[in-house]
Amino acid sequence: MLTITFPDGATREYEAGTSPMDVAKSLSKSLAKKVLAGKVNGEVWDATRAIEGDCTLELLTAKDPEGLELIRHDAAHVLAEAVQALFPDTQVTIGPVIENGFFYDFARDEPFSVDDFAAIEKKMNFIIQQNKPFTREVWKRGEAIKHFTDKGELYKAELISDLPEDETITIYKQGEWYDLCRGPHLPSTGKVGKAFKLMKVAGAYWRGDSNNAQLQRIYGTAWANQEDLEAHLHRLEEAERRDHRKLGREMDLFHLQPEAQGMVFWHDKGTVLWREVENYIRRKLQKADYSEVKTPMLIDHKLWVASGHWEKFRENMFVSEVTHGSHSEIHALKPMNCPAHVQIFNQGQKSYRDLPLRMAEFGCCHRNEPSGALHGIMRVRSFTQDDAHIFCTEEQITAETKIFIDLLKGVYKDFGFTDVLVKFSDRPEVRSGSDETWDKSEGALMDAVNAAGLEVIMNPGEGAFYGPKLEFVLRDAIGRDWQCGTLQVDFVLPERLDASYIAEDDTKKHPVMLHRAILGSLERFIGILIEEHAGRFPLWLAPVQVVIATITSDADAYAQQAADQLRAAGLRVETDFRNEKINYKIREHSVGKVPIIAVVGRKEAEEGKLALRFLGERGQEIMTLDDAVTQLSKEALAPDLRG
Repeated sequence: MLTITFPDGATREYEAGTSPMDVAKSLSKSLAKKVLAGKVNGEVWDATRAIEGDCTLELLTAKDPEGLELIRHDAAHVLAEAVQALFPDTQVTIGPVIENGFFYDFARDEPFSVDDFAAIEKKMNFIIQQNKPFTREVWKRGEAIKHFTDKGELYKAELISDLPEDETITIYKQGEWYDLCRGPHLPSTGKVGKAFKLMKVAGAYWRGDSNNAQLQRIYGTAWANQEDLEAHLHRLEEAERRDHRKLGREMDLFHLQPEAQGMVFWHDKGTVLWREVENYIRRKLQKADYSEVKTPMLIDHKLWVASGHWEKFRENMFVSEVTHGSHSEIHALKPMNCPAHVQIFNQGQKSYRDLPLRMAEFGCCHRNEPSGALHGIMRVRSFTQDDAHIFCTEEQITAETKIFIDLLKGVYKDFGFTDVLVKFSDRPEVRSGSDETWDKSEGALMDAVNAAGLEVIMNPGEGAFYGPKLEFVLRDAIGRDWQCGTLQVDFVLPERLDASYIAEDDTKKHPVMLHRAILGSLERFIGILIEEHAGRFPLWLAPVQVVIATITSDADAYAQQAADQLRAAGLRVETDFRNEKINYKIREHSVGKVPIIAVVGRKEAEEGKLALRFLGERGQEIMTLDDAVTQLSKEALAPDLRG
């Protein structure tokens, strides 16, 4: 007999060889129909696999994250069987679960296309309807390699050959079709359900190495039910509608081109948006007692060697080597601002009375990101950070962290983000500094978190190479998460670069350095803003706030007068005097996401009024010019400037 302990602490005895499904059936027939797997001593276990001894057991259904992951895992297996049934010349390689779905990589001479998806999905549905059980078998290593080699499945044979000698080789069968897999799996193919969809096909290298053969990757999504699938597809449609690259073109904000990969060409309207964001942050920093600095973009590599970045980030740095006669110099475009800020700190002797010293820079940085990783203005090679470094004593860490968190929350609220998640990232495997130093820095940051009453999610091993950090994650209008702000505690860099101050006891000490950013990079944050608002910016951020469009040329003079008055009040205004119908003008400027269109005809000109149309609203509001100037100039103020 074996003793099973359930999540509520209750225990039951069962015969040896009992499976999680057997347990489910003993409890409830309706439960047994829902069970997809068991969690045995914390490990996800096939529902039909025998339990080997006394254990804790949690029964998993589609409502559990692990249950949904199994659905996606098995959807990949069903995809692979369907593809090989339809295209017998295809070799299968690997097919893991990914966020919101799965993919499978195939080796095939002929290319797949989305036109193949209908047939593949039909075959997948047939396999699912057959409800074939998944069965687990253990094979001997040599026999497995020979079997897959003889079968022509060379990628599978290679995978087995590269497994550790003591690895158990498990094969999962679904009817006659089978695959190398560690498992676990659902009880049968029928449990995958019909809430899946193939999404796209792309190229991929075997094992992610560009020196290896190129494969074809088919992506799919799978969910516990049709409602969740439709909700996901709706989110994807929304994401496409909000795509900052598309809106950037339509709104004439910026463009990208091959001759400057990962570099953004900001147009006039995009530069206006950039300036509003930057000026807002600058005002917030001035009120928070930051000094603003500007440091070189190109710095001798000796500084990067001293800071430790040359060893850590060299492959991601743009390097320039020049020769002057017999003298050679190696410089690098800065990938971050921190070592340069230490150089400013080091100019002149500092006292404990000078601390905390808060130093900010809108610093332009460059990182040699792989071309395949670039994504619009969200991930680029040239970017500007709202970067700052706080030089302080150990005793000031808690207070400075609390001040920063309050500042960050206020900024996010002004930009419309109120759902903020915070992650605590501790020491990575590759890091600078001793374990003692890391103990001290992690303890100091956690003390500050507790003092600030901040709830955090632990993010093990994801800290910076010189210190632990907090990561602030925004959730946007359609539920996507964006990591933006950071706060990092650093005892290492000030010591490496010999930064010091005279303490109260007249001894020389190294300051603590708090690396912090609120927006992250301005490029990425503006991309997030574009997608958050779908281009419909709040009035204070809109590149063009008002367009005055005339119905007839008789109103041009009055429309120009109205535009001049609105501009004098600080509004960004354009006029449209073209010989076009007013409905055409309204439609065109609405597509351009202009928040307010002021329509002016002969009647409005005679009465000194404007007919205001607000983006996204029906109808219009008639207002005198003076009232419009007063009201709109107030509404157009940035949040920090309002009374």
